[in-house]
Amino acid sequence: MKISTILDHIDIGHMALPEFQRGYVWNRDQVRKLFDSLYKRHPVGGLLVWTTESSHAQHRGEGNLAAGVVKLLLDGQQRMTTIYGIVRGKPPSFFDGNHNVFTGLRFHLESESFEFFQPVKMRDDPLWIDVSELMQKGMAGFFNVISNHPKRDDYFDRLNILLNIRDIDLHIEEVTGEDKTLDIIVNIFNRVNSGGTKLSKGDLALAKICSDWPEARNAMKNKLKNLEKAGYDFSLDWFLRSVNTLLTGEAKFQFLHDVSSEEFQDGLERASKRIDDCLNMIGERLGLDHDRVLFGKYAIPVMVRYLDKRGGVLNQLERDKLLFWFVQSGMWGRFSGSTESFIDQDLAILESNPVGGLNKLLEQLKLWHGKLRVEPDNFHGWSKGARFYPVLYFLSRMGEAKDWGNGLSIRANLLGKMSRLEVHHIFPKSQLYKNKFVKNEVNALANYCFLTKNTNLAIRDRLPEDYFPEIEQNHPGALRSQWIPDDPQLWRIEKYRDFLEERKILLAEEVNKRMLELLNGEEKWLELGQTEAPNDVAASERFTGINDEEDFKKLNKWMQEKALPSGIISFDFANPESGQQRAVFDMAWPSGVQENLTQPVAVLIDQDKTVLPIANQAGFRCFRTVSDFKSYVETEILDS
Repeated sequence: MKISTILDHIDIGHMALPEFQRGYVWNRDQVRKLFDSLYKRHPVGGLLVWTTESSHAQHRGEGNLAAGVVKLLLDGQQRMTTIYGIVRGKPPSFFDGNHNVFTGLRFHLESESFEFFQPVKMRDDPLWIDVSELMQKGMAGFFNVISNHPKRDDYFDRLNILLNIRDIDLHIEEVTGEDKTLDIIVNIFNRVNSGGTKLSKGDLALAKICSDWPEARNAMKNKLKNLEKAGYDFSLDWFLRSVNTLLTGEAKFQFLHDVSSEEFQDGLERASKRIDDCLNMIGERLGLDHDRVLFGKYAIPVMVRYLDKRGGVLNQLERDKLLFWFVQSGMWGRFSGSTESFIDQDLAILESNPVGGLNKLLEQLKLWHGKLRVEPDNFHGWSKGARFYPVLYFLSRMGEAKDWGNGLSIRANLLGKMSRLEVHHIFPKSQLYKNKFVKNEVNALANYCFLTKNTNLAIRDRLPEDYFPEIEQNHPGALRSQWIPDDPQLWRIEKYRDFLEERKILLAEEVNKRMLELLNGEEKWLELGQTEAPNDVAASERFTGINDEEDFKKLNKWMQEKALPSGIISFDFANPESGQQRAVFDMAWPSGVQENLTQPVAVLIDQDKTVLPIANQAGFRCFRTVSDFKSYVETEILDS
């Protein structure tokens, strides 16, 4: 079938995308290469479609299907979406992705190359032709540009070749028959896409839901967008997991297969409310009020089920004990390993103990981890990737830590641009490096506190022995509110390591105090017990992390410009069984830059010597510089 005919079929609803298909994932280099192949008349592959009655077909997008038989794309979505976007100058109705990926494609009449618009390079060169403009207006609009050119005949021929891409025939293979259920079609889809991204278990579960309630995916995405506006970044898989636990009491998505669309709609609405309840409790009581400090995210689906069973109403004792469990799960990495398995374990405890379930959860947690009391060495980590970084943040919020510039209590929503909270190095980095301290010492958690931007800038690179006395004089008690040792001798840079050890003691004491507050006096949960020693690496070596987060934010922006997924900054790499944090990678793509197609990738900049072997043994491809990683992306991902 000619490409132009296929596009017409998309326009009138004879061809569409099945609901279970993922969104558009191509990047600009893939778009450019496809059109280069089409221009050169190289093979670009055929299409596989599912031919079925439109009355039974669940499709993506807001457009209506034509009456009678329709064709749903099983293989060829990325190619046809790209061609449609370039030829029509807009995305098709089923589009779900970044339309800028195929906006601005240009063709050079002399070099016969395709590139995306670059103002400096192309503005004064009339031989760069807007491909979409040519496809929509034809060659007449370019007569004035090339009619007087010495090579006009060659250029008109090239324009004609480019324009006639619409007449290329693509082979279409059809899957037909009344016996082709959604299960069979999804299985076929995964087989033909063995070289592409397969559907996850969550995708399959959602596909079944969408077959009865097509709006399900959009309803969930709208909720996620609202959460993003509130400062939280959750995945569709995470949200679906929360709905699943609420409805079925199970973590595995297969249990959603027996849920009707009506039940799912009701469960989605209830889960949305319970998620809001959880985040409000966590934000208000613990101060963990944005994504960067929200650890233990997969504890929330368990909390959603617990809350829903109680109609969303908890008394103060229940609320605080549930938050105690949440914090403890985050500190010890309960859900950093085999997430689904641990969710199921905790859900089973709640289901079998409708009364006293929280106590049973804590017993399970204590049995699994060994003890729930925090020790000074737990603050040994460094960088914002360490597990106890969010702990330091919620201590600052729960303990009413005071800003050293104005003496006011620390709050995330202080008014004014210069009042936003920032991480402050108590002993400034420049001074520590000047005195030969190494990176993990400079960025130790015990050297962090939270101050307003204005105060952080005012202190600059002054040493504590210089500026601490001023703070104590202007705002008595402000230093102690941030757990600063009283001994002025420890404020001297030559005593820096002693300062860290003393502050870790104060921080651990504060955590246990706040945990006891959440327990409303039930001290038994903080009694000393046998601690399971990490069996992967020594505690003193297993933590590492980034030095300057801004550099990695810039790298993510570069990836987004390439229409590639962002990496996870300060990736928590844990033992899948014990949940012990083995290392913190500066940045990682645990499923690969091309999800499930390429091996896991980690960017490790100037890290501890123990981290690289850990990442290598886990199958990560590691890069020690940003430039090396970019080279990998450009040569092996974009040019593959």
